[in-house]
Amino acid sequence: MAAPPSSGGDPITSKQQLVDWFAVGSKPKSDWRIGTEHEKFMFRLSDFSRPEYEGPDGIGAILNTLADRFGWTRLKEDGNTVALTRDGCNITLEPGGQFELSGAPVENLHQTCSEANAHLNETREVCAELGLGMLGVGFDPIWSRAEVPWMPKGRYKIMREYMQKVGTRGLDMMQRTCTIQTNLDFGSEADMVEKFRISLALQPLATALFADSPFVEGKPTGRVSERSFVWTDTDPDRCGMLEFVFEDGFGFERYADYMLDVPMYFAFRNGDYMDVSGESFREFMKGKLPQLPGEEAHMGDWSDHITTAFPEVRMKRFL
Repeated sequence: MAAPPSSGGDPITSKQQLVDWFAVGSKPKSDWRIGTEHEKFMFRLSDFSRPEYEGPDGIGAILNTLADRFGWTRLKEDGNTVALTRDGCNITLEPGGQFELSGAPVENLHQTCSEANAHLNETREVCAELGLGMLGVGFDPIWSRAEVPWMPKGRYKIMREYMQKVGTRGLDMMQRTCTIQTNLDFGSEADMVEKFRISLALQPLATALFADSPFVEGKPTGRVSERSFVWTDTDPDRCGMLEFVFEDGFGFERYADYMLDVPMYFAFRNGDYMDVSGESFREFMKGKLPQLPGEEAHMGDWSDHITTAFPEVRMKRFL
């Protein structure tokens, strides 16, 4: 959700360009890799509160210290360090300051384990000096939404306003959930379909096996996965199980059609996020967005839009 925005690219003149964007992800088996996205909450050891971005023990201080000490390159937005990159890995921020490692594509689980441990060791070292700890659970067990700070990212301001129009738990998803995600390559359209279907079918089992969020604001909820429950009322247009994946004829084009029907959040122009929430990407392709009259959509806009859907399994140029 927190990837840096794209920009530019070729103008979009046909839907086939969007379909081909997915197809380019197909790789020979010898080039298949796996990737892991790993999120955790940061908290102050003194009172267990979630830190703001600003301040000597804030999220920004963690990022900048990691950059200075361990050779990460800063990515900035409006002068704030909001992400780091190094050797194919990215560290990004979720809306409530959840700290995410987006790992590099690696060949096996042993490399993923080494990568995650190296990241955790670096981050623990910095956090210990700042009086902070880390917690890896699916839902913040203590703090209310009002007590969780917002990170200074333009796309999150837009999402924050829009989420309240389409569901009751969107802000909880943004501020109070964490996850671990797996990324898998595919070799062809047929291979993608098979992996997509198997992944969706296994998702409820994975949720049950790794459920670890039974508390909200210090009290048991009666649910073992509050995180999973949150997604049931976040945004029906972009979340949940995708039944059409199991239908005959599913492939790159059908997923492109799905994404064309997912309402937009933003368009990135001249270094700024423009609020086009609720608008149609199909209309954007026609140059008919009210906020950008006559403005043509580019492939960078499509790449950004792909990141704004959150079904149980989603496709980019990998699953």
